[in-house]
Amino acid sequence: MRIGREEVVEEVKRLLWLAVPLFSVGILQYILQAISVMFIGHLGTLPLSGASMASSFASATGFNLLLGLATALDTFCGQSNGAGQYHMLGIHMQRSMLVVLMMSVFLSIIWYNTEPILKAMHQDKAISKEAGSYTQYMIPSLFAYGLLQCILKFLQTQKIVFPMVLTSGIAAVLHVLLCWLLVFKSGLGIKGAALANSISYWINVILISLYVRFSSACKHSWTGFSKMALHNLLDFLKLAAPSAVMHCLKVWTFELMVLMSGLLPNPKLETSVLSICLNTFGLAWMIPFGFSAAVSVRVSNELGSGNPQAASLAVRVVLSMALIEGVILVSAMILLRNVWGHVYSNDKEVIRYVSFMMPVLALSSFLDGIQGTLSGILAGCGWQKIGAYVNLGSFYLVGVPCAVVLAFIVHMKAKGLWMGIIFAFIVQVSLYIIITFRTNWEEQARKAQRRVELITIPPTTRDSVLPHQKQELVP
Repeated sequence: MRIGREEVVEEVKRLLWLAVPLFSVGILQYILQAISVMFIGHLGTLPLSGASMASSFASATGFNLLLGLATALDTFCGQSNGAGQYHMLGIHMQRSMLVVLMMSVFLSIIWYNTEPILKAMHQDKAISKEAGSYTQYMIPSLFAYGLLQCILKFLQTQKIVFPMVLTSGIAAVLHVLLCWLLVFKSGLGIKGAALANSISYWINVILISLYVRFSSACKHSWTGFSKMALHNLLDFLKLAAPSAVMHCLKVWTFELMVLMSGLLPNPKLETSVLSICLNTFGLAWMIPFGFSAAVSVRVSNELGSGNPQAASLAVRVVLSMALIEGVILVSAMILLRNVWGHVYSNDKEVIRYVSFMMPVLALSSFLDGIQGTLSGILAGCGWQKIGAYVNLGSFYLVGVPCAVVLAFIVHMKAKGLWMGIIFAFIVQVSLYIIITFRTNWEEQARKAQRRVELITIPPTTRDSVLPHQKQELVP
């Protein structure tokens, strides 16, 4: 099928209309914890170290897991919206909320015991105590964050993105004021920063909930709380669990890299440089994050509405955009390699080391942008289970072993750790590309419509339907 220039241009416009606001939301949420850590930095080295460790622990054991669970809505809400089953979007969101709230109760127990957990991992006792205190006061943010991600996915799959930017922006601005009041004026110190995080997340949840409740844009997708949300929870979990695993397997690899950097010679230097690289990597990721979320919406909507050609076009266009963005990003990172270290440190050795690492970091950011975009395609199709297997093999059968060998046996140190990540990305991207370009989009559209039909059937009826239809949903 020949695609005209006008169709491509229109698809670019659709993707940018989604990607730019979603990129903005990602940045605004990313800086919340960064702002807290900046305020804590003025309290001294020990509080800063404790807050940094607590933020890393909270992301690894809580926030990323909840975000992964909520990612199942990319498939369910996106395809239901495309199929015109608007009332089901609210039902799916409620199911997701139930799942993340139940998981948050379990995770809060882990967060409450952060100090003994860190001590058991042979971390510094003083830093572990500070981190434990910080994480305990962050527990309310755990529940707010999970609910927030569910609501954002609910809106995102309907292409309602600008209210998300507005509420996230208001929360970020208020967060600065809250940090100033609770860190410096109240005398709470590091605990005040943690409370500020919790309050800011809840402010965002309340604001975006009010929009959903009273906006005419959601009148068909949000019809109030329903007992239907209690049905088919197992079907939701069958997609939510792989979504969480797919997301967390990658994130946990980076946390493992930080832990391993502490085992290298001159761990203070190695850990500092790796932390700068991770921070830079996180910022660079936000642009392809917008593409990932945008293509997930486009693919799920078009498959749900039975338009396989439109889904295929969205995939090809977004991959082209990701490649162009990646080339620009790599060029910028290499050009700035000699000055970027000055942003984070005045130590000449750190600055030189960061300059040495930047080309490697640029390559990994390029590959991560491509894999992130491909991950969005998989989420739109409902292939999270496949993504989980790919990530397991890429990062833990290839990436981590290569990182250990290069860092400790070949003595490449931090560069070796990061090269292991690059090898993992190469395998991951290669497998994702094979999966994507071998896809039969007509067949995926039929599966999406079947998924929408089955998830709306009451459990008592589904028993007689599922045996000869369930196989159709296997990717």
